[in-house]
Formats: sequence, C-alpha cells, structure tokens
Amino acid sequence: MYKKDDAVSPVIGVILMVAITVILAAVIAAFVFGMAGNVQKTKNVAAVAEQNSTNFLIVTFHGGKDAADVEYLNVTFKDAATPIIKEDPTVGVSIPSTSAIGTPEKDHVVATAQFKDGSTQVILDTYV
Repeated sequence: MYKKDDAVSPVIGVILMVAITVILAAVIAAFVFGMAGNVQKTKNVAAVAEQNSTNFLIVTFHGGKDAADVEYLNVTFKDAATPIIKEDPTVGVSIPSTSAIGTPEKDHVVATAQFKDGSTQVILDTYV
C-alpha cells in the first residue's frame, strides 16, 4: 500500500505562517493603540495680532469653542524677557504691547493660553 504525504508539510507550513502573522499583527496593534491613549486633545481658541496706528502691537483674543476654559493668556512681544499676562480673558479683549514695534513684519508675537485643566497651548505664533 502506497501513501503519498508530500503535500501535508507545505500546507501545515502555510497555516503556521498565517497564524504567526495574525498573532504578530494583534500584538503590534495592541501596543500601538495602547500608546495613543495619552494624546492630549487640542483646544479650539484663537487670537490675532496686528499693528495699530501708533505702531504698537495688539493681540486680540477671538475666543473659540474652548474660550470659557482659558484661565489666562501669556503674550510675548518681540522676544521680550517679560511676557504680558491677562487673567480670565473675555472674547474681544485686546492686549497691547508696552512699546512701539521695531520693523514691520519682523516683530515676533507669541500668545499662549493656560486652561483650567492645567494644559498649555500656543494659540498664536506670528510675525507682525
């Protein structure tokens, strides 16, 4: 009696390779999706900077969906060492610079918002 078992080994090999691939994909997916749990949600608030008629810079808080959660704004004009801090800003509040601008379109303005949950987010980073 002659029995042909040549095809058994390749079939088992393919099944084992598929099983290893599925297990490996599941382990990698669990690791990657587990790491995505600590990503912070971006807050939705806005501010704009402009130059007024007397050559001072003004940052205006425009609010947004998360405007009620803003504890204070921290505004730095022209890379100054001391920022201007505005606590509990309301929509439409303007924060003027303490001195006139140097060169138009080359003065750096950065506004950072501190939220009630303790997070901080840059809401404006531009040159005026």
